[in-house]
Amino acid sequence: MEHRNGASWSTAVSATLHCLTGCATGEILGMVIGTALGWPNLPTLILAIVLAFFFGYALTLRGLRRAGLSWRRTIRLALAADTLSILVMEIVDNTVMLAVPGAMDAGLTTALFWGALIGSLAVAFVVTTPINKWIIGRGRGHAVLHSYHH
Repeated sequence: MEHRNGASWSTAVSATLHCLTGCATGEILGMVIGTALGWPNLPTLILAIVLAFFFGYALTLRGLRRAGLSWRRTIRLALAADTLSILVMEIVDNTVMLAVPGAMDAGLTTALFWGALIGSLAVAFVVTTPINKWIIGRGRGHAVLHSYHH
């Protein structure tokens, strides 16, 4: 597909913040649950990733259903619009969490745990925004959703 009409940075930031809201909700919840239960890193990461995808898609599904779209159309649009963005965010933020020494083993009351988690989400936002700008500029991703949010 040819490049349509490049996306603005503000549109890319808005789309990425939308995605980050759902992803961060799931990511934080998964990390908190896994850490509170004393789970090893792998099950904690899996839970965080599953919940990030769940909440990321749920946020988009809610908006599209409010716009009156059928469940089938809503699910197809959400999968097409959000999958790459959520995937990149999850790869980046979980890689950062694993890269910060002791972050995954730190307790919920430590600055290390929360600093690493917040920092990982910030890095994921910075990495994902240009990807979303490129996708939207090609008429894909959140560009498709914008007509349903007005």
